[in-house]
Amino acid sequence: MIVKPARLLLAMTAMVALPSFAQNVATVNGKPIPAAKVDQVVKQVVAQGKATDSPQLRDAIKKDLIGREVLIQEADKQGIGTRPEVKNAIDNARQSIIINAMLADYIKKNPVKDADITAEYNKFKAQVGDKEYHARHILVATEDEAKAIIAKLKGGAKFEDLAKQSKDPGSANNGGDLDWANPASFVPEFSKAMTSLQKGAITETPVKTQYGYHVIKLEDTRAAKIPPLEEVKQQVAEQLQQRKLAAYREQLMNKAKIQ
Repeated sequence: MIVKPARLLLAMTAMVALPSFAQNVATVNGKPIPAAKVDQVVKQVVAQGKATDSPQLRDAIKKDLIGREVLIQEADKQGIGTRPEVKNAIDNARQSIIINAMLADYIKKNPVKDADITAEYNKFKAQVGDKEYHARHILVATEDEAKAIIAKLKGGAKFEDLAKQSKDPGSANNGGDLDWANPASFVPEFSKAMTSLQKGAITETPVKTQYGYHVIKLEDTRAAKIPPLEEVKQQVAEQLQQRKLAAYREQLMNKAKIQ
């Protein structure tokens, strides 16, 4: 078979154009939407665990990108992007994207080590202690008020009834109940007084804290329920990452010339 030059040129042109066409999933008013952009969005969605790569997902993303392109072209026609408030929003978004990328690079270069996670977990365990306490309290403004409450309790008054006059709105209507908690959950003065009580006992003298004067009753104690490291490892790692980022930011702020 002899192919005429004109037909040969047409065939070669089609062969050259085909790969270029295959690189785009669609065109909107002449503006191409690259297949690579679909791939990028698919990777992001899959990485976030929101879906698995599938023809249905790709088709949905393709339609979304087409819709966005139609809208941005119309917005450009209307000059929306030239508005001062829109320019400011774009600049803020640009800053956030670049800063987040830089901080992600910093964490990648300065990862949290397993040894750091273990040390932080052990520190937490030491702070929490091996016991949890179920306590009640009555909070008042003056020492004399607290002493009067203690006297009434010694005279046979019910703690739950007197708790209604407490300044702590979170527990006043619940008999002063603070539920189960570890000592680290309270200010030091409160914790020291609470942990020194025997089961069922009430503080003999008012306990002063930054909030006022407390009368404390210890209902019971139990072994602390601390989750194993494996369950909280990711959470601890994220907390340490945030500390690293905060320290990095502070370091940069100290170096900067701010007037």
